Amino acid sequence: MKNAFSGWRYLWKSQDIRRKLLISLALLVIYRLAANIPVPGINVQALAQLRSQFGTTGTFFDFLDLLSGGTVSRFSLLSMGVYPYITAQIILQLLVPIIPALQRRMEADPREGRKWMEKWTYYLAVPMAALSAIGQINIFNSYATRFNLPAILNFSLSGSRIIPSIAMLFSMVAGTMFAIWLGELISEYGVRGQGLSLIIFAGIVARMPANFASLMVDEKTRWLNLIIILVTLVGTIFAIVYVQQGRRNVPVMYPGRRVGNRMSMPVKGTLPLMVNMAGMIPLIFASAILQFPAIVGSYFINATNATVKNIATGLQNTFSGAGTNAWVYWVLYFLSVVIFTFFYTDVLFSQQNYGENLKKVGAQIPGVNRGALTQKYLTKVQRRITLPGALFLGLVAILPFLLGLIFPQIAQGGGLLLVSSAGLLIVVGVVRDTFLNIDAELKLHGYDDSLLVR
Repeated sequence: MKNAFSGWRYLWKSQDIRRKLLISLALLVIYRLAANIPVPGINVQALAQLRSQFGTTGTFFDFLDLLSGGTVSRFSLLSMGVYPYITAQIILQLLVPIIPALQRRMEADPREGRKWMEKWTYYLAVPMAALSAIGQINIFNSYATRFNLPAILNFSLSGSRIIPSIAMLFSMVAGTMFAIWLGELISEYGVRGQGLSLIIFAGIVARMPANFASLMVDEKTRWLNLIIILVTLVGTIFAIVYVQQGRRNVPVMYPGRRVGNRMSMPVKGTLPLMVNMAGMIPLIFASAILQFPAIVGSYFINATNATVKNIATGLQNTFSGAGTNAWVYWVLYFLSVVIFTFFYTDVLFSQQNYGENLKKVGAQIPGVNRGALTQKYLTKVQRRITLPGALFLGLVAILPFLLGLIFPQIAQGGGLLLVSSAGLLIVVGVVRDTFLNIDAELKLHGYDDSLLVR
């Protein structure tokens, strides 16, 4: 541990690293300032009344607030955050193994394939942002109607309201693309490769003070709530780090090297397979899929047909994660996270193609033939170790619901875990990745004269 932190004494002395940290911080400040700009035409009074009556404790609003940094409850220009871009990225990653032409393109030239993926992720993010904006507006308006409040946004793509509605739509899509652009600037000029993650991280952390205040409202239970939350946080963070660092080291024999007329002995090595290879992606993808019925229902919530209206209302109630049918949502959420963890891990693992790559360098797993049989064996091992990782992610996803059953007073306060368990997983992952990124930068600068220990 001492060696791991020994170079951090010189963190601020490196001009290059200091510049990257300051740029990242400045861009995050710009993002948080822009997050307070409301969408044009919003009914501020109706939104405030809706927040006071419904709040943002439902899973749908929690998830959108998670990725947008609490801007959904204020309905700002950045209310969708970088969520449409992440969804577009996941969709394209899942399409690669399904469409043979895309898979051949990625395998033929991985560098050009990544450029192609990045380009089309941007293109796909625009329609995804537009659809999400329309769904979000409809859902807010439907809840406002349910509480006998005026519409949050007088939105209509027909009649005299078409031009103002298009302006609203364009402003929300532009806000999403602005957030994505800031994330890319951070990745390029700040902390390398961590732009979008840091934007999500900043949003999650920004919500924690308000959640903490909600826990301390009740004087009778405030200290009990605080103790429960702290114990749960410490235990959850420890479990997340333990699982994220989990590896299964598969033994591999690498061929020896020829030195002159002599051949060296084969070299023993290991191939580390991750217990949780999918990271937080299954949580995001499962939430996005489970939000889809609520978004579809929002289009028919004001239908004249009573049956259609009842079905739409039932979809919103069931997939909001709140109310008497909350357990249905959480059971589906748990199952979806487990299924998507296996699915996404299989997709990523097949793209690695370890069997063929080991064969090219002449390496072999003892007792397993090279090539396809090696890939089959590794896939079997990966699926076995993915099972505990998938179940862990499922438990992390439904942890707020479980805690709410055990400690109802915390659930009523609206500040479960100070941040959602999915958000906690993201925070831990971002902090760990950023730590490793900066540590690598410090090692690169270790031979700078100004950093050497005299």
